[in-house]
Amino acid sequence: MPILVLDKDDPEKEFEFELEYMLSLTFEQRFAMMEQRMKELNILLEEHGHQKPFEVLKRL
Repeated sequence: MPILVLDKDDPEKEFEFELEYMLSLTFEQRFAMMEQRMKELNILLEEHGHQKPFEVLKRL
């Protein structure tokens, strides 16, 4: 993974760098990254006390 080095904060260059990197990946690679990040975030949420939402059961 390439690394961006800047002397000063430059949001525009950061955005261009990120966009160029994401465009260099295939759809499958981007999707795999997204899935991995979702798993990591779910683990962090559960570790910090967040739970899955309860299910509403319909009574017959």
